Amino acid sequence: MAAACLIALLCASHASAASPVYVFPIPGSKVAPPGAQIVFRGVSVNHIGSITVTGSRSGRHSGRLRGDSDGNGGSFLPSSGFTPGETVTVSTHLNIEGSGKGKWSFRVANPGPVLPNVRWSPAPRTSGDTWFFHSRHDLQPAAVHVNTNGQTAPGDIFVGPQNGPLQDGPEILDNNGNLIFFKDLPGNDSPSDVRVQKLYGQPVLTWWQGYVSDGVGVGEDVINDTSYRVTHVIQAADGLHADLHEFEITPHNTALLTIEYPVHWDDSSVGGSRNGMAFDSVVQEIDIKTGLLLFQWDSLDHVRLSDSYQTIKNSPLFDFFHVNSVEPMSDGTLLISSRNTWSAYKVDHNTGRVIWVLGGKRSSFKMLGGSAFAFQHDVRVHAPNDSTVTVFDDENGAFQAGRQARALTLSINTATMTATKVTEYDHSPPLLPRAEGNYQLLGNGDGFVGWGLAPYFSEYTPAGTLVYDARFVDSNSSYTAWRFQWTGTPHTLPAIAASTSGSTTFAFVSWNGATNVASWQLLGGSSSSHLHKIGSRVAKTSFETRFAVPAEQFVAVQALDSNGHVMATSSTIHPK
Repeated sequence: MAAACLIALLCASHASAASPVYVFPIPGSKVAPPGAQIVFRGVSVNHIGSITVTGSRSGRHSGRLRGDSDGNGGSFLPSSGFTPGETVTVSTHLNIEGSGKGKWSFRVANPGPVLPNVRWSPAPRTSGDTWFFHSRHDLQPAAVHVNTNGQTAPGDIFVGPQNGPLQDGPEILDNNGNLIFFKDLPGNDSPSDVRVQKLYGQPVLTWWQGYVSDGVGVGEDVINDTSYRVTHVIQAADGLHADLHEFEITPHNTALLTIEYPVHWDDSSVGGSRNGMAFDSVVQEIDIKTGLLLFQWDSLDHVRLSDSYQTIKNSPLFDFFHVNSVEPMSDGTLLISSRNTWSAYKVDHNTGRVIWVLGGKRSSFKMLGGSAFAFQHDVRVHAPNDSTVTVFDDENGAFQAGRQARALTLSINTATMTATKVTEYDHSPPLLPRAEGNYQLLGNGDGFVGWGLAPYFSEYTPAGTLVYDARFVDSNSSYTAWRFQWTGTPHTLPAIAASTSGSTTFAFVSWNGATNVASWQLLGGSSSSHLHKIGSRVAKTSFETRFAVPAEQFVAVQALDSNGHVMATSSTIHPK
């Protein structure tokens, strides 16, 4: 029995040693950041064994190993960074995929300039372009006007107004365009991709925040619970910064995010300088529990500059790729959208290898019947078998490619390698935003469309009937617009402001982010410690509710749910 156990252990050890281990930076990569960690996937951190890391200029690097939370990998974290331009060689006893042995090398990029910290140019002022609330003077969000409000799918609307005119921040609206929640972001920060996702099986509110410099974001990704407490702030790995275009929580409770990383690069193949620069569009997968890198894909390692519809002439810091969405596919691969190559790439999640390309100059599919797109955003796959693809087709960017933007549903056939158009949603009047936008398939079959840099968001039935259309009052914009069902109960108390004029006290009450308040009950009295109910409940119909009651020395308010139960009580104030 002892001999049998020993044989079994030896066989298991041999199988483990023979199993491929996937590493990042990938073997032969040319754009590893100087702050790169060395990622091993497909092996327990306890079985990685000895590692030797040597830079051609910086010499041998010490460091430490940290394990991933799923037990299926870990990272070597060097004690000091690598030298730009050098070649790094890593030696192990593992079976490294892509090297044929336990040793591989990668090159360290020479980073380009730091992008300047700037703010979006505020939208020109228009009458009624922001909301004003007596109970929340500190909130001045962009106002919305609803043009069409028919039979829509259930849920609220999630946007991220990004150019003021006074404040930028994540915003939730009801179908009537009334504010539910708004958070003013500090400094030059603006929001992007405000939506509901799930983390560890629970609904969370997520967004990106940071500054945007010439279409490139420098920031971080934020996760909030249903009380609007920040539970996680996700940073890009390797000293890079998360870009505004994508923040996706996967079913495995990891985070997919995008990065635009300027590096010195040989642009001579597209008429530029051998000593030029380019943006490396980067996709990272981050372990939310540990902050460690799990996967990295670099556009400069996998896509030719000549595949771009962008040119050196109109983009000196060559933004040849411009990643703008990343979608997990049902077979474990990733679908990565590139605005400037007009393509979506199916990518192996272990090696980063491109499996096929949808659209653009090197499409693996024949694009039939109006299915071709240009400068697109938000490419997503849907059941069955990822054969349905949705695309927000901007048709505009470095130049105008079409007459109007469209929300497209495509059917792709990987047996015949053809793509055909199933549906197309157009806006009236026609819109042609220079960038941004998204297209969300809803549970009832409707399509919800955010029109990017155009100030509109709309909902269509599967037959193409417009059932909802709204816009910012001014020329504001939101990178995406989504519809989700959401229940929020703020950890803060309801807000109240009051003033007395003659024999009447006027009170204004609100509770930023509360979704289940059905009515309000005003309390008043001659002492702050002895309050009584004043009048009947007043139904909540919008963000702020107004009361007019006989003059009171002190007032407070209770938020009531649909059963009349008290959810929370405000502080007690003395009316001005």
